[in-house]
Amino acid sequence: MLIIENLSKVYHGRHGDVRALDDISLRINTGDFVTVTGGSGSGKTTLLLSIGGLIRPTTGTITYRDFDLCSSPEKDLAYYRNKKVGFVLQTFNLIPYLDAIQNVMVPMVIQGSRNGAMQDRADALMRKVGLYERRFHLPRELSVGQQQRVAIARALANEPEMILADEPTGNLDPSLATEVLGIFQELNESEGKTIIMVTHSPDAAKFGLVRMHLKDGRLETFQSQSKVARDG
Repeated sequence: MLIIENLSKVYHGRHGDVRALDDISLRINTGDFVTVTGGSGSGKTTLLLSIGGLIRPTTGTITYRDFDLCSSPEKDLAYYRNKKVGFVLQTFNLIPYLDAIQNVMVPMVIQGSRNGAMQDRADALMRKVGLYERRFHLPRELSVGQQQRVAIARALANEPEMILADEPTGNLDPSLATEVLGIFQELNESEGKTIIMVTHSPDAAKFGLVRMHLKDGRLETFQSQSKVARDG
């Protein structure tokens, strides 16, 4: 599904160059649940943003099925981001003056979906994340855990094949974190969504069937295990 070859990313700053990613190569299969760990500055978020088509690498290639993220024009990358990928971030990024269900509809509005289809899809997603009864609440009227569940529903709005999550439990207490991770696990197991999740949490990393660890921009370890091993 996703092939990364010799990927490097160098940021040029006033105080010199910073090599955020250093010659990373890997393959991720359809339906994998991947967790990416590493210390601060290890390149975790840079890797995720590169896979999401939000930044371009300095060298190397990223191929999603037959789509080359590195050489494609911006309009094709925009389509890829809107249709193939759903983003879930630590900060939620909900629009404060829209209620929960309107926030979920935003990606569908951008895509130009029909009003009736948008409403039905948003209703179904709010049920999926257990917030149907609170769908007309503004973000400030929801707990942080509920806001993250709205963000997950929004990420699913255009039925993406892949979910990219950057520290999705970073602002949550342990019980809420477990709830959110359970949603990801359900999406992976029941719907076959490919999930790539950056996390600093060892407990969250255990949800991954494929576990990567980055150090100084390099892929230090890459492990794959069975579902039985994870759940055990």
